Amino acid sequence: MRRLVMVQFITHFTEQYSYEDSVRIALEGGCRWVQLRMKNADEKHIYTIALQTQKMCREYGATFIIDDHVEIAKQIQADGVHLGKLDMSISEARKILGNNFIIGGTANTFEDVKAHYEAGADYIGCGPFRYTTTKSNLSPILGLEGYRQITSLMKEAHIDIPLVAIGGITETDIPELMQTGISGIALSGSILRAKNPIEEMKKIIKLTESWKN
Repeated sequence: MRRLVMVQFITHFTEQYSYEDSVRIALEGGCRWVQLRMKNADEKHIYTIALQTQKMCREYGATFIIDDHVEIAKQIQADGVHLGKLDMSISEARKILGNNFIIGGTANTFEDVKAHYEAGADYIGCGPFRYTTTKSNLSPILGLEGYRQITSLMKEAHIDIPLVAIGGITETDIPELMQTGISGIALSGSILRAKNPIEEMKKIIKLTESWKN
């Protein structure tokens, strides 16, 4: 099982950047955990981009996670999958993939976290931190206080699982976010909207590393 890193990148398609472009930007910026998220794309297209993304991630020694598509992850031997609240259950994915794949789950509440933990998830993507245009059907916004409450309840319940904050996070949010008890952050739009996305990613990696140290 690969160690969870503090900064995850979730692919996003824009007028300026393709999915492959966004992966390359993240990797060149020092990110070593990439989640391929292609909502509403057909499986053939996802499979093709997944193979390209996997190749790039291997070149950089990065962990490669596929959003939602368990069978594709198994077929190409990705490092793991991330499952949203409306996707396949964690337990069902574990039956298909076994214990050598990373399985992450989306959470918005402590109850979600607890359920994923008990089902055998390896990490939680928890959010949204704030409103974001990269995702439809948003759950209630958490903000800093939401993460504080969830991590506090996790401690009380002796639930030890990495919690990754996601949803509209920018560089200026990171210092305060990291003090809420989370394990890491996931980014997408804030990187690709930057004037120099590669340098923006480098800056964020450096910021999180300095906090860790």
